[in-house]
Amino acid sequence: RIAEKLDAFGVHYIEGGWPGSNPKDIEFFAEARRRKFKHARLAAFGSTRRKGVMVESDDQVRLLLEARTPVVTIFGKTWLLHVKEVLRTTPEENLAMIGDTVRFLKDHGKFVIYDAEHAFDGYKDDPAYALATWQAAEKAGVDFVVLCDTNGGSLPGEVAAITAAARGKLTARLGIHTHDDIGLGVANALAALEAGATHVQGTINGYGERCGNANLCTVIPNLAFKMKFDVLTPEKIRTLTEVSRFVFEICNLNPVMNMPYVGESAFAHKAGLHVDALRKNKRTYEHIDPKLVGNERRFLISELSGKSNILAELEKAKITDYWKLARKILTRVQELENEGYQFEAADASFDLLVRKIMGTYKPAFELIRYSTTVEKRNSGELITEATVKLKIGDHIEHMVGEGDGPVNALDDALRKSLKNFYPAIRDMHLVDYKVRVVNAKEGTAARVRVIIESRDKKDIWGTVGVSENIIEASWQALVDSVEYKLQKNTP
Repeated sequence: RIAEKLDAFGVHYIEGGWPGSNPKDIEFFAEARRRKFKHARLAAFGSTRRKGVMVESDDQVRLLLEARTPVVTIFGKTWLLHVKEVLRTTPEENLAMIGDTVRFLKDHGKFVIYDAEHAFDGYKDDPAYALATWQAAEKAGVDFVVLCDTNGGSLPGEVAAITAAARGKLTARLGIHTHDDIGLGVANALAALEAGATHVQGTINGYGERCGNANLCTVIPNLAFKMKFDVLTPEKIRTLTEVSRFVFEICNLNPVMNMPYVGESAFAHKAGLHVDALRKNKRTYEHIDPKLVGNERRFLISELSGKSNILAELEKAKITDYWKLARKILTRVQELENEGYQFEAADASFDLLVRKIMGTYKPAFELIRYSTTVEKRNSGELITEATVKLKIGDHIEHMVGEGDGPVNALDDALRKSLKNFYPAIRDMHLVDYKVRVVNAKEGTAARVRVIIESRDKKDIWGTVGVSENIIEASWQALVDSVEYKLQKNTP
């Protein structure tokens, strides 16, 4: 599913795994052969032949051919430290391993990408030998020599200088592969591209071992909007946020709110002065229009953000008679925040608050009562149940739900009560749950704030509840999350 999404997005190469390493990767390539890719070319990944083994007899190289991909990516050693200490072979044999493998794959009609592992560390230790390894791949007919900052410890100036040096000595096209171990994965990739590389490897959302690979969700818009490279079509780049969230969802991980370009907070504004300036001219506090990457502008509401933020939210909702309304909303927000509410991460609760003050809020259901029980047996087993009784129109629904805890059980019972009346609720699910003590000096009687994050196929939203009772605070946030889902498309 990720490969198909990336193909529709328009990327040029998708590296599907190492067919020699595990059955799952072999299965991926078998399944991929049944699909038709319109834009991307699939690549199988592997290494150069083993030392002292003829390339034709190397099982790992044979499996690369059996993957039947148009592209094969292989890695080999640049750094003499690895040649001597890891491979335990001679510098000459390492050069032969590189050249033999590239030539063998080219003879079998493959488009070959050579990943020069530890390219920058190797060059810094011995420039002449590092260059010789890259030239060995070039002489064998490689299509791309990719310089890899495998340990992720290089600086942009070093990457730029070494890439420029390679560009001056090689005729093969150059690529760049960076890691984020010192927080410079994207910066290093851009530095290499400025210095002459034309191929960049990375991952959606920056996933990868240790601190991750260069984040393509940051690299792509930087190339398109800041460096003016022709990367993907504007229409495709406008789906970038959707692609990022799709991969988060498939990986069962929560989106990173502060990720550049595609994060929920990337174009979020809190300071009243900033929002006032934005209402007059969007360029004042935004480096690009968020719509260019499929994201949206958000105005965070708090007791400190002032009337400008609320006015901006009302304008965004196309509410025209907003001055008097904004004063009412700001007063109510300040009252609620004094009680412990916060709306910065609870945009959906704020939206419902505005509807209530405007008099346009129509609840989808009415609570008659709820209860929860937690039973622990001497076997150690925990049984959690929740009972919810609702009035939905003229109907009374009385449901029991089970879960891993009381909130999970309440969610289950609420969904059972509503799903036949509001089928859209099947599309949403909770992705995060946070509890914060508001007035810790009150001890166990302290008020708590619960933030729930929910999502459906298109959107992510947050809701808030506050009470001395953690179950009641959770219920408030839970109800808001459901009400917002049911009402978000209602005028």
